[in-house]
This record gives sequence, C-alpha cells and structure tokens, in this order.
Amino acid sequence: MADERNFELEIITPDRVFYKDQAAMVEFNTTEGEIGVYPGHIPLTVILKPGVLTITGEEKKEAALHAGFATILQDKVTIMAETVEWPEEIDLKRAEAARERAQTRLREGKQDTDIARAEAALLRAMARINTIK
Repeated sequence: MADERNFELEIITPDRVFYKDQAAMVEFNTTEGEIGVYPGHIPLTVILKPGVLTITGEEKKEAALHAGFATILQDKVTIMAETVEWPEEIDLKRAEAARERAQTRLREGKQDTDIARAEAALLRAMARINTIK
C-alpha cells in the first residue's frame, strides 16, 4: 500500500514484469512531451514515446523505454511497454550502429525510405544510448 509520499509503479512488457515497487516519482516521454508523475497526480492515460525512463524511489534508476502507453492514477502508475531495458541489458555498439543506420536513411532521403520507421528507429537507438551515458 502506498503512503502519501509514494505510489505503486508497475511496468509490464509482453515478456515480463519489468518493475513492480513503490516510487516517489517517475519520468518518461510521451507523444505530448516529457512528464513527471508524483503521488496524487490527476488520472491520465498517455501514449509513450521512446526515451529514458527515470524511477525515483529509495534510489534513482534509469532504463530505456520504447513504445506503449501509461495509465496514471493518484496512487498507481501502470506502464505497458513494447520494450524496456536496464542499462546493463543494452549493447552500446549495437545501439550506435542502429543510430548510424537510421541517420543515414534520413539523411539520404531515398524515395523508398519509410521516414516514420527510420525516425522511430533513431528514437529507440537514442533512448538506449542516453540511458547508458
């Protein structure tokens, strides 16, 4: 049960419960911008955008968060995500290579390039890189 300084945070992916514990604050990117959630937040449902997820509790933790959505209640936040990765789960060389590929596709702007897909790949790669650095 959460006290007035904390809320329950649950982060779920298709293959695991990534995180389930009390938190004092959680920060992540949405399609409308960055959001920070404290206990007592107004109820809200948001669509996630790739970026760094920051969990503040007894200690601060960061992870790379990808597509999904979050439901926010006054005493609980549930994040349903496509993928979430702790820094130690990320291969930095692979993420940097993915960033380079996406940037090249966007820079070249070939007619058959799926721009939205290349932009999404770039955002995912940057989320991974920024989580490590």
